[in-house]
Amino acid sequence: MAAPLPPHPKEAAPVNPAHDEHAIDTLPRLEALLGPLSDASVHKELPYVHPAYRAMIAASPFAVLATTGPGGLDASPRGDPAGFVQLLDDKTLLLPERRGNNRADSLRNIVADPRVALLFLIPGVGETLRVNGHARISVAPDLLARFVVNGQPPKCVIVVDVHAVYFQCARAIQRSRLWDAVPPGTPRPVPTPGAILASITQGAFDGVTYDRELPARQQATLY
Repeated sequence: MAAPLPPHPKEAAPVNPAHDEHAIDTLPRLEALLGPLSDASVHKELPYVHPAYRAMIAASPFAVLATTGPGGLDASPRGDPAGFVQLLDDKTLLLPERRGNNRADSLRNIVADPRVALLFLIPGVGETLRVNGHARISVAPDLLARFVVNGQPPKCVIVVDVHAVYFQCARAIQRSRLWDAVPPGTPRPVPTPGAILASITQGAFDGVTYDRELPARQQATLY
């Protein structure tokens, strides 16, 4: 049996803003800072998956799943070929849980607290899609069978009861230039996974071997 995960470190207590005259610590102050909502901001939110939003989900190969639980908040990437999140109906999304490292932070959180949020990204498209709702974990055979790849079903299926759906404007993608092509040969701007693990463990972890074996291991365990 795998060893249980260590407890999450307690979050630092928030700084008391009582003596900070610049703190935005009430809704009236926040609303005065931001100004009124635009008509589009109000009209775009729906309690179900509109056909236009269904098209965005079908075109997305990548989403971020946000959950909350006793240890705090978590955001986890999810990806597969476009359309990997399916609709059971216009109020229910199905998200396969593929093989991973078995930390299962998202699943542990859902067991404790069903509230979830999803952010869908579509390559080349500036707008993203946000979905908020409640989730449950299912191993129903008919649901697992919907997501078989290379003969392998997912570990389970996250069933999301949709409460709110709306698109997010393109400004964040435009500012980040996320979809701009990366020139061939561009050096990796961050340490490799093996280098990170070696650094965290003060050299006790064999990062060189880990990095050398990682590509093949990932390909062999995608599904």
